[in-house]
Amino acid sequence: MRILITADELAAMLESRNDVRVLDVRWKLGGPPGPDEYRAGHIPGAVYVDLETELARPGEPADGRHPLPTRATLQAAARRWGLRDGHTVVVYDDLGGVSAARAWWLLRHAGVRDVLLLDGALAAWRAAGLPLAVGELATTELSAETVRPGTITLSDGVLPVLDTDAAAALAQTGALLDARAAERYRGDTEPIDPRAGHIPGAISAPTADNLTLDGRFLPAAELRARFEALGVTAGGTVGVYCGSGVTAAHEAAALAIAGFSPALYPGSWSQWSNLPGRPVAMGDPRA
Repeated sequence: MRILITADELAAMLESRNDVRVLDVRWKLGGPPGPDEYRAGHIPGAVYVDLETELARPGEPADGRHPLPTRATLQAAARRWGLRDGHTVVVYDDLGGVSAARAWWLLRHAGVRDVLLLDGALAAWRAAGLPLAVGELATTELSAETVRPGTITLSDGVLPVLDTDAAAALAQTGALLDARAAERYRGDTEPIDPRAGHIPGAISAPTADNLTLDGRFLPAAELRARFEALGVTAGGTVGVYCGSGVTAAHEAAALAIAGFSPALYPGSWSQWSNLPGRPVAMGDPRA
C-alpha cells in the first residue's frame, strides 16, 4: 500500500488525470485558523477540510478532545469535498503531515483505498516552485464534473482501533507507543489535559522523530529500525496514542511506511487523563 506522494508526482498527476482530489487539512492546536491560511495560498483545486468539525465529533471530556466522527458525518463531509468511489485522494497540511494524517487515517479506516500524504507537506510544494491559488475555492480551478458534490460511499471502520481497556492491556503485552513530545510523556509538563504523565507501560516515541529536518518522512528502512529499537516486532501487536488522536495518526502512517500494521487509540491521553480510575505513570523508564 502506497502512503506518500512527492510534490512533483502530485503536480504531474493533476495535469494528467481528472480523478484526483486534493484536501487541505491545515490545523494547529491554538491556531492560526486554517481557513485563513487556505485563503492565503493553497494547492490549486484543493478543498479545505475542517479538522474540528469534519474529522472529529463533539464529545464529553471522558471521550477525549477529538472523538472519531460518525460514518454519516464523515461521508457527508467527503461528499462535500467532491469525493467519489475510485478517486485518488491526496491530503496535505503545513505541519509535516501531522494534521493531514488524521484525514489519511480516517479515510483509510472508512474503506477509501487510495489515500496519499503529500510528503514534506505544503513546504515541499513551495520548494518545488509549484504554483499556489489564493482566495476561496473558485469553480475555475475545477472541471464542471468536480464542482458537483461527490457520491462516495464509506464503510464502517476497517483499521484496528483500541479502546481504553485494549490500550491498557497492550501497554503490558505488546508495544503501545506514545507519539507526544517526550516532556509530555514524562509528565514534566501538561499544557492541555487534566493530568500529566503517560499510560503505564507505554513507550515514548515522539512522532516528530519520524521526520527529516525539512519535514519529510524518514526512509522506510530507517523508520523500521527506529521502531524495532523501541520494541516493535514484525509478529507483535503495536498500538499508538497521543494527546487527542490526531498526532497518533501521523505515527500510524510512519509505522505503516515501515511495514507494520498499527492500531490507533483514538481517545488517547485526553480521554485517559479524564478517567479518574485510570493509573498514570511519570518519567521515562528507558532513560
